[in-house]
Amino acid sequence: MMDNVSVITMFTLSGLSGTNNYRVILFALTLLCYCVIWLVNLTIIVTIIVDKKLHEPMYIFLCNLCINGLYGTVGFYPKFLMDLLSTTHVISYAGCLLQGFVLHSSACADFSLLVLMAYDRYVAICRPLVYHSVMTKHRVCVFVFFAWLIPIYLVFMSTVTTSRLRLCGSHIPKIYCVNWLIGKLACSASIANIAIPAFNYTFYSGHFLFIVWSYVYLIRTCLKSKEKRTKFMQTCLPHVFCLLTLFVCVLFDLLYMRFNSKQLEQSTRNFMAIEFLLIPPMINPVIYGLKLTQIRNRILPFITSLD
Repeated sequence: MMDNVSVITMFTLSGLSGTNNYRVILFALTLLCYCVIWLVNLTIIVTIIVDKKLHEPMYIFLCNLCINGLYGTVGFYPKFLMDLLSTTHVISYAGCLLQGFVLHSSACADFSLLVLMAYDRYVAICRPLVYHSVMTKHRVCVFVFFAWLIPIYLVFMSTVTTSRLRLCGSHIPKIYCVNWLIGKLACSASIANIAIPAFNYTFYSGHFLFIVWSYVYLIRTCLKSKEKRTKFMQTCLPHVFCLLTLFVCVLFDLLYMRFNSKQLEQSTRNFMAIEFLLIPPMINPVIYGLKLTQIRNRILPFITSLD
């Protein structure tokens, strides 16, 4: 909606207009998924924090990955649940920018943390003799700090640039806000609004290439030793699975935004939009909880005691 001086105060969100007949069912399923996401992530987080034997680099990075999963979903699910029970699907200008900031920074932080986990596995398997001298507590804290700071800073700069655009529209063709779609509503193109996202995409593409390189080197190293192959299967496979899941979900979301085909069913488009907010936060803790022996050995006795 625009006032007489063409200042955008609210955005309309599309995608839920045809859900009136079964929105209660969708609300119940979404709430269930959100509760499961909180349950599985909090289980891993609390297990790692409480057990001092898990205060090692790999588990510290995993704990932060789970925290980031909760951080990202907070930016989507509460608003989405309210929209499911509402007949109007609108969001304020400030709320739209905040939601875009949270979702973008969470996705970027995921890649930063996965890079740290890849580096940790590279040092542990390829350079085991210097592992404890390289991955010191101080260095791990610095790594985690910058894994959060850099994504937040880069996305903040992008959000500030987006907020300075003069907009000529108020319709977001999605069930949540992202900076790229807000930028498409601009009356005129901005160099900064093109350059900053381009830098961010390039920067995090470099993250993905680093992870690929580290795992190519890891696989080559593990082929030479049965012991290292066993260690790779136990600690690296969950990381590879989580990386591929995140990459595929984010890729589908990017393709959805840029090539939003009207031929697809609205429900299909909505699922493509929420994949990275549903699958990685729910699957990652489960995969790590089942695969990593030390975490599994601490969670299973507690679950058994509840029975």
